[in-house]
Parts: sequence; C-alpha cells; structure tokens
Amino acid sequence: MSEADKTHDTYKQRRHFTRRGQITLTILLVVVLLLAGFLYSQRHQIHQITRSLIIPPPQSVHITPLTLPPGTMTPTQVTGTDWTTYHDNNARSGFVAGVADPTHLTNLWKQPLDGAVYAEPLVVNGQVIVATEHDTLYALDAHTGRIQWHTTVGTPVPLADLPCGDIDPLGITGTPVYDPQTDLVFAVAEIQGPAHILVGIDRQTGQVKVRRVVDPPGANPQTEQQRAALALYGGRVYVAFGGLYGDCGDYHGMVIASRTDGTGALLTYQVPTPREGGIWAPSGPVIDAQGNLYVSVGNGAVTQGNWDHTDSVLRLSPTLQLEDAFAPQSWQSDNASDLDLSSLGPVLLPNGLLFAHGKSNQGYLLHADHLGGIGKQIQTISVCSAGAYGGAAVSGQMAFIPCANGLREITLAAGTQLATGWQASQQVTGSPVIGGNTIYSLDPSGGMLYALDTVTGSVRATISVGATTRFATPTLSQNSIFVGTLTGIVAIGMK
Repeated sequence: MSEADKTHDTYKQRRHFTRRGQITLTILLVVVLLLAGFLYSQRHQIHQITRSLIIPPPQSVHITPLTLPPGTMTPTQVTGTDWTTYHDNNARSGFVAGVADPTHLTNLWKQPLDGAVYAEPLVVNGQVIVATEHDTLYALDAHTGRIQWHTTVGTPVPLADLPCGDIDPLGITGTPVYDPQTDLVFAVAEIQGPAHILVGIDRQTGQVKVRRVVDPPGANPQTEQQRAALALYGGRVYVAFGGLYGDCGDYHGMVIASRTDGTGALLTYQVPTPREGGIWAPSGPVIDAQGNLYVSVGNGAVTQGNWDHTDSVLRLSPTLQLEDAFAPQSWQSDNASDLDLSSLGPVLLPNGLLFAHGKSNQGYLLHADHLGGIGKQIQTISVCSAGAYGGAAVSGQMAFIPCANGLREITLAAGTQLATGWQASQQVTGSPVIGGNTIYSLDPSGGMLYALDTVTGSVRATISVGATTRFATPTLSQNSIFVGTLTGIVAIGMK
C-alpha cells in the first residue's frame, strides 16, 4: 500500500471515527438531557411531597355564630363624602363628581398598622375603616389619623401552612363593605384552621355583631382564597372566592351570599368546572340596578370539549342563579395558557354595555343583558398588550383600564363601538379612581401616587406614598385621598 493510500485510509478512519463520535456524543447529550429532566421532575415531585408533609392538614374550626337581634338597628344616612364599598358604588365606577382638580398633592398624615393593607379603605361619617392581613379592622379619624378603635377577629394563616400563595400572613384581603341599614362593616377574614369567617363590626364601637363561617360544605379552605371585594345588595353580603397564587390544590370559583343579620342558610354558586375557575378580581362582583351580579372567572381545568363556564363573564341573579354567560372563542387555549378573563372585574358602561378584559391583549365589548355565550361579543379590541389587572374606573363615556404596561383610556365613540385613547407611563398600573376631571392611579413598585388629566393623560401631580400591593387602589373623600400600604395607611391632600 502506498503512502498516499495509507494516508487516505487513515483519513477515512478518522472521518468514520469523527462521525461515529458525533453520533455517540449526540446520543449521550440526549441521554443527559432526559436524565436531567427526569431528575428535575423527581426533585419537583419530592419538593411537592416534602412541602405537603410539612404543611399541617386543615383543622376543624368551631365558630360560635353571632346574629343580630331583630329590629335593633337604626339606618345610617350615607352622604356624598362617604366611600362605603370598593370604588364607591356597586357598579365599581370609582367616580366622584365635583372634586376640584389639584395642582399639587401634600402629605396629611401617616398611620402604621399591624399588617399589610390589601383592601381598599372605606370612609363613613368621618371615619376611615381599614382592614389588614393580621385580621384586624381599624377605625381612624379621617382628619388626624388617630385610631379610634381596632378589633382583631382571628389569627391569620402563615404562608408556611398553605400549599402555595404570595401573602404572608393571610388575613383580610378582600375590601370590606359598609351596610348603612345595620351600621355594620362586613369583612371576610382567613383564620388559622384554616377557615373563612364573615364578620359584621359595629362601625361606631368596633364590637363584633355578626360572625359565621362562610366556607360551604365540601370546600377546602386551605386552597380557597378570598381576594375579591365584598358586595352588598338587598340585605345580603356577597363573597367571591378564587385560589391561592400558584393555582395549587382542588379549589373552585364560588360566590357565597349571607344575610346581613347573619341568620339563615348561605346561598352558593359554584363554577361548573372540575377545578379552578377562580373569581378573584379585586373589584369583586359588579351589581346593576336590578341586583344582577357580574363576575369574571379564571382559567379552568377543561381545555377541550364542552365549555365549563371558565374564562368567562357570568351574570347571576340576586339569589345566585346563573342567568347568562360569555366566553371568547379562544376559551380553550386561554385556559391552557392561563390567559383568562379573571384578572379584571367586569366594567359596566353606559347604554347597557359591559367591557371585559383579562390577561391577554384582547378586550370584549358585550351587551350586559345578553352576554350570549361563546364568541358573542359586539367588538373585540386590543387595549392592554400585557393584560389588565384589578378594577377599572368609569366617567361618562370614558373608562380607564389598569393595564400591566400602563393605565389606558377607552371611549365609547359611536354607540356600540370602543376606541382606545391615551396611555400612561408603563409604571402607572394601579386600579384607578376619578375625582372631577382627575384620575388617580398608583405606581405600586415605586410607591408613587399619580394625578392625571382624564382627557389628555398628562400628569397634574405626583407624591410618594410608600410601597403598596399590586392591587392597591385609592379612596377619595372630599379633598383627601387615602391609600393602604404594606405597612399601614397614608392620607394625601389635594391643592
């Protein structure tokens, strides 16, 4: 064999070895990746098992019910300076007319409390009512911030006792509601057990007058979370439930109704899905003039086949019977991708219209009295490219949507058509309220309150309020603004 032949043969062997080596390396790489995936899966399963072993099992909670004696309460007159529910009214519009537009904002007072404030503060007869995650309700003087009374209704649940979540400890999260007929402030507290209890607190004294468990039979209080604002209509308090952050466990979206005197059986509506379908938007149920409730529902377990009424807007009767529902054509893929409608409460608009938006970039204009089922929207419009979270505000033909990439104006431009308007800076994402021609919204991460012109979106004034939760929203009363923070509450003056 010549030297040339030997060289050629050696080259062929090397080339063959190189190809064989490449194949071997590829196989080894695939094996390593599969092994890594397997080990990650096992580690994740071990983590879940270990966490489930650490988390104490639910314990029975025995609550002695308290109910109001008949005919003992005198109705209280609510004035225009009061703010008795989330965004001021059952429509959750968050609009107060006749408020002067500020040129600057000033600090009035700051009051530290015993825990983080997720709920919107209420104002009744010169008192600011605040609830904390330490299961405490406070009444403060609106002018000075002095604490008039405080009542702790239970022991909150530490995050370590829950299978998932992002609030530690977990106490009162949903915004309370004030009932002028009984002069009671109603709130739902998560207490150790865990369990969810509805309490009615005497607004003047802080004394507990109503107390009952509101976990319906079969519900697992360890995986249910009460984040949505409470609502009040016709002598009933309405309470919506969703899941913990992380969607762990066998939870179901529900709405519960209790009589304000604490007597009688609970009314219950449960979303008909095998699991999930949480009703957790912070604005809670929206109620129209006839007492119908509108709620937005999260992703459910069903991603093919028949619609399970998740990724939806539902209309319920005052007695919690399902009357009508809407879901986008994409409900199956929305459920599979966690791009559902639950993150923003329904928005009631003029002319019997309703706007829905969720975690995707699509918004839907609907007929409130005929939601129509799957794909029956009047209009589909791109409003928030990063989704919408919290509660909106409405003034006339304008609505303001808390987009995750900056507050956005939409307008009813021609009867049943929406058009998009200005958009605020991307850090201004808080659920807005409106006073006169000024809209107030928070930059939660930066701890700043913004006052914006409703027509142009231009900034009138800003002020630091301290760190707040993502879903914090201001309260307006006369020339004051109240904001719950991670450490208490602050009062801001308009000038």
